[in-house]
Amino acid sequence: MPVVDIPGSKSITARALFLAAAADGVTTLVRPLRSDDTEGFAEGLVSLGYRVGRTPDSWQVDGRPQGPAAAGADVYCRDGATTARFLPTLAAAGHGTYRFDASEQMRRRPLLPLTRALRDLGVDLRHEEREGHHPLTVAAKGVVGGEVTLDAGQSSQYLTALLLLGPLTEQGLRIHVTDLVSVPYIEITLAMMRAFGVEVTREGNDFVVPAGGYRATTYAIEPDASTSSYFFAAAALTGGEVTVPGLGEGALQGDLGFVEVLRRMGADVEIGVDRTTVRGTGELRGLTVNMRDISDTMPTLAAIAPFASGSVRIEDVANTRVKECDRLEACAENLRRLGVRVETGPDWIEIHPGAEPNGTEIMSCGDHRIVMSFAVTGLRVPGISFDDPGCVRKTFPGFHEEFGALRARL
Repeated sequence: MPVVDIPGSKSITARALFLAAAADGVTTLVRPLRSDDTEGFAEGLVSLGYRVGRTPDSWQVDGRPQGPAAAGADVYCRDGATTARFLPTLAAAGHGTYRFDASEQMRRRPLLPLTRALRDLGVDLRHEEREGHHPLTVAAKGVVGGEVTLDAGQSSQYLTALLLLGPLTEQGLRIHVTDLVSVPYIEITLAMMRAFGVEVTREGNDFVVPAGGYRATTYAIEPDASTSSYFFAAAALTGGEVTVPGLGEGALQGDLGFVEVLRRMGADVEIGVDRTTVRGTGELRGLTVNMRDISDTMPTLAAIAPFASGSVRIEDVANTRVKECDRLEACAENLRRLGVRVETGPDWIEIHPGAEPNGTEIMSCGDHRIVMSFAVTGLRVPGISFDDPGCVRKTFPGFHEEFGALRARL
């Protein structure tokens, strides 16, 4: 029974770094993800004047409830959306002038709903080139707090950023949300805030966040559920078996729900207290599935859909069009290159199994999830290669080695 050691969650590591920086005291993060995104977040904290001590298995962060120690900084956010959205929000709670920029890929991704809400809270924030995009400068003088309205229909990260900010304001925050995608990621945020001493109250579409700050703690990072989806899908596709320890009944991450999609398609799924196992049965049924809440795993499903017994239709995933690339279109184009018939709409993709797919070069669009997803396809289709295999360093630098080892065992 192959047991796969999955690196720590990117989403949890990013939130933990923000919370540790904002907390009163020294926080130890156990088994954080070491990848381009999270290293970029940690380097951003260092640029802002926080002390971050890094060992192979843990990071220690000296928290500063009053905000960054540096009176000014120029922070490069690399490709990281959490870095690019969370760090300007953290800096706004301090006092100083902080400039943030990012890669060309991240510069294209939207930011306006968050920066509009920050401005409504009195934050002096200026987009230097294109409104709603990096680069931007924050002239920080603390945040009083109060009521604010937010549209989080493009990304739940906008709401997470404001929730994390709330305890650092003078009065706390009441956030009225008009639209929200990827709700399980908000549940992660609320659970982690609770672990750092803050209880958020939800009243319908309003989130009420008290002032008062965070307390430091020791926090263990669970394995990344989105990354696990490729290994679970590999088992379902090949008739093999994969177990991921550290992800079980108490897991924070909603993307573990992907195994329920595999269950609907015919795989055997066992979710234990501290581990999850998927066994392929030799059957993959077609289905229609709403993936609004687990949209990061949409490419994983798209990549195994050509081997289902019927059509696979994935709905309510419009937000995947504003990720590292237009993931919906990237999946469709690569499936067509494989010889698979595909239809798409504004927020859906339908994949029709037919002739056996042919080998081709997968166009990654610089997106780690496209590469990792179609690596699963390669378990059944000889001759698949990638134009940019190294883009997996964003979240899993050792992916190809780990996946190759699993291929050998399966």
